[in-house]
Amino acid sequence: MTLRTTDLHRPAAATALALATALALAGCVPGEGSAPAAADPTAASSDDAGWSTDTLDIDFATYNPLSLVIKEQGWLEETLGDDVTVTWVQSAGSNKANEALRAGAVDVGSTAGSAALLARSNGSPIRTIDIYSQPEWAAIVVPAGSDITSVADLAGTSVAATKGTDPYFFLLQALGEAGVPLDQVEVQNLQHADGRTALEQGSVAAWSGLDPIMAASEAESGTQLIYRNVDFNSYGFLNATEEFLETSPDVAQVVVDTYEKARAWAQENPDEVVAILAEVAGIDPAVAARVIGERTNLAVDPVPGDAQREVLEVVGPIFVESGDVASQDDIDRALDELFEPTYAQDADPARVDG
Repeated sequence: MTLRTTDLHRPAAATALALATALALAGCVPGEGSAPAAADPTAASSDDAGWSTDTLDIDFATYNPLSLVIKEQGWLEETLGDDVTVTWVQSAGSNKANEALRAGAVDVGSTAGSAALLARSNGSPIRTIDIYSQPEWAAIVVPAGSDITSVADLAGTSVAATKGTDPYFFLLQALGEAGVPLDQVEVQNLQHADGRTALEQGSVAAWSGLDPIMAASEAESGTQLIYRNVDFNSYGFLNATEEFLETSPDVAQVVVDTYEKARAWAQENPDEVVAILAEVAGIDPAVAARVIGERTNLAVDPVPGDAQREVLEVVGPIFVESGDVASQDDIDRALDELFEPTYAQDADPARVDG
């Protein structure tokens, strides 16, 4: 959202009515960074005002457990009521969520932080309004019995990865740390599930995988994680289009309120989260339990800020070096523009029905 300042310094002769009118207008500017009244779902859902939109298109993804909880519980539908039609669109990966956001197919989509930075650096008009998790969702995977035991062994091989997603950037960072030039590795750009298939069928030597697909591959096919590094995994970012934030800040606030309700509920009901993930992802509950219990941290500050920026400042130059972003100036500009913290700062789960 764009912060705006309204000039309230009136001449002494100004009437109280004029001042009151100016204050009211200042509180109703779409996207006002510090105007909770404009984004207050309680006020917006009154019979007199109504919501600012009659549709909400939002994604859900197996890599975003909170989205699965919200969809399952129906909290958005209950809070927004019959006046707003909520349409859920599944994202197969951060790259697909970014495509949907850029095309206007969804108003709100969930990605890895690295993918959000990539999209913003390349001109996609999105803002990050909530941090939904700090996961360890990416690692380098090889088949059972593989001779590859380290990242250095990937030189001269073919590796599957989904470009525009955290596993791809995980791979780039891992190669850089191991001193393996990118041009010594053939990266096959496959969607996450297809990467697993390619690995297990022997079409690639390794796969930069994503949970829960990666955890399922471990359990079902005996594949092995040869390199893990939680610091190379960026946070889970909930992003919205600028147009949606400008025209429907009230509904955007409901979305973030609902995410914070889901965060608390998930931490109180981990077994139910595991069951939901297992059902949606089609995986064994034991695999889902590994993903939720061992590789997903939901107890994070939802306000996008310094912690996330520090991670992205490391990833950004890699984008430029790999040719995914034209210049460091584009990265710096995106870092300055990407975060919109006010929705998470103003979040109140108590405003959510259900």
